[in-house]
Amino acid sequence: MLDRYDNNSVSLAATDLFCERDDRVLFESLSFAIGNGDLLQLAGPNGAGKTTLLRLLAGLNRDYDGELLWHDEPLDDVFSEYAARRLYLGHSAAIKRALTPIENLRWLVSPWAEQANISDDELWQALEQVELGGYEETPCNQLSAGQQRRVGLARLDVVPAPLWILDEPFTALDVYGVEWLEQRIQRHVERNGAVVITSHHALQNIPSLQRLDLGLLAASPSRSDAVSDAEEGAS
Repeated sequence: MLDRYDNNSVSLAATDLFCERDDRVLFESLSFAIGNGDLLQLAGPNGAGKTTLLRLLAGLNRDYDGELLWHDEPLDDVFSEYAARRLYLGHSAAIKRALTPIENLRWLVSPWAEQANISDDELWQALEQVELGGYEETPCNQLSAGQQRRVGLARLDVVPAPLWILDEPFTALDVYGVEWLEQRIQRHVERNGAVVITSHHALQNIPSLQRLDLGLLAASPSRSDAVSDAEEGAS
């Protein structure tokens, strides 16, 4: 059924989203769209609902009112197709610590491996790119937190998903890791991919960057007050 649209096409729309937790409204009347070449950074204080919104967009949390559409169809109706086109990286490294980096990467990309014809050589090269060369067969429980994070991030180089949904991906990264991830995000957007991200890291030099501040949204009746481009957000 993936042939109903271009495999690299991104069209995710949220309409009038409402979500509450512990009797507290996180966001309401929230509408936006994400398409090819878009980079949306979710901002706001802890507890504002950033991770909750990411999980809604990833299709992992259905506790909301409103509508999420993928290519104009309800997300629940086309979820298997959508899951093949989006890559979600949660706040944790999401690896199995008893496995080695190469074993973890094989497991992490397995949903796409056959369809995308991902080779083992590509996986070894991806680990080399995140400076894990020489550690490919070292159990992850012997690696640092930053190295474990890079094992999970290595899939960005091999999974053919046009939409990335990333929750605090810069956590525990060193200077090299931060630079690599910044460049990888920028390259993905320049190649017509789309990214939705939460991060306390200040993303820079990406013209398409917009920020959606859920903290401001909760205090303002107008979504426009909560949205800024990179220059406005830095002022």
